[in-house]
Amino acid sequence: MIQRIQSIWLFLATITLILMLFLPITTKEISGAESEIYTNGLYQTLSAKTGTELKVQSFMPLLITNIAVAFMCLMNIFNFKRRSLQKRIIIFTIAAIGGFAFWCSVYAKKIPGGLEGASFGAGAYLPAIAILFCVLAIFGINKDERLIRSAERLR
Repeated sequence: MIQRIQSIWLFLATITLILMLFLPITTKEISGAESEIYTNGLYQTLSAKTGTELKVQSFMPLLITNIAVAFMCLMNIFNFKRRSLQKRIIIFTIAAIGGFAFWCSVYAKKIPGGLEGASFGAGAYLPAIAILFCVLAIFGINKDERLIRSAERLR
């Protein structure tokens, strides 16, 4: 039963949210120093020659939220026997990912010099991909429910 398609979609959503820990949300170069925002903080590369990164500011609440939302997706995989509960948790997770994405945009504005001229990294688009995977998981749950209802009619 654990090999259902919604388990695969939820696992992909988990992987996507874990990737947010390692990929930058925004990047901006100001007078030779490059600033990057990750979910765990603001990093600045002082010179391109040495490549030394310095953590300027820590975003611990954002990091904890990222880990919590990824953990919700992962733990929801094991609710495959209770499809209605699984669906409700996924809907809550979608709302949490939406709030997390908004919160990331608030932190992205803290990049030195503002967002003007900044480029968005891959981390900026990953919450939308995670939401897509969660919606596909809901479609998989609905498909399972239709299959079970049709099998019960045949009995």
